[in-house]
Order: sequence, then structure tokens, then C-alpha cells
Amino acid sequence: MHDVVIDCAHPASLARFWAQALDDHEIAPYGDVELARLRSMGIDDPEDDPSVLLDGSPRFFFNRVPEPKTVKNRVHVDLWCDDVEAEVERLVGLGASVVSRDGIWFVLSDPEGNEFCLSSTEHPLSPEA
Repeated sequence: MHDVVIDCAHPASLARFWAQALDDHEIAPYGDVELARLRSMGIDDPEDDPSVLLDGSPRFFFNRVPEPKTVKNRVHVDLWCDDVEAEVERLVGLGASVVSRDGIWFVLSDPEGNEFCLSSTEHPLSPEA
């Protein structure tokens, strides 16, 4: 596994959401080479970057696409945490929305409507169980 790529309308803001949602990821810094690449495309502000990289393992790329999301994701991310209620509250505070809940298993969506799942490490399918 190398990268997870998420199509979106505004890569910079969605990358910021996921950088805050994931403990071990951060937006890749913009060095001189990257800023020059953007300028060569007529982009002066990284906020307008059409492809933002979130460093971590795996890496996430957020790519601008013209069309909005219209149906359920075919692929999604599963997140695990110790305190699912507190984590749902934190993610909603960052801009996520709760789509559904089944016990300690939540389906949420990020600010652009991409679904992801969240459950407690107490869930029988948890990698820590």
C-alpha cells in the first residue's frame, strides 16, 4: 500500500480535516520545488493546490475534481479509538457528520461527504481485540 487518493472539491481544506482526524498524519510541507511547481501551473497560493499530500502511513492525496460526490463511497477508511463517544464528538467538532450508528460502530462523513467508519477498540473486529 502506497497511497489513498480522495477526490474532492477543495483539497487543502479536506487535507486539514484529515490531518486533524488522524493522529499520525500531517500535511506535507511546501518547499521551494513544490512552490515552483505550483507557480508553473499559475497557482500562487498553496490553498489553491489541486493535489494536497498528507504524509503518514499510508499517505493520503486529496485531488480536486469538478464533480461533487453523488453516491456511497466504494472504498472507505476505518478508524479505531478507545473512547468512541469522545472521538465522535471531536470529529463532529472538526466538521464531520454522523451518518448512522450501530452500537459502538459509527458511519461518519467528512466535510465533503466521504464516508468513513469509527469504532471502539473494544469491537470484536478491532485490530487490538
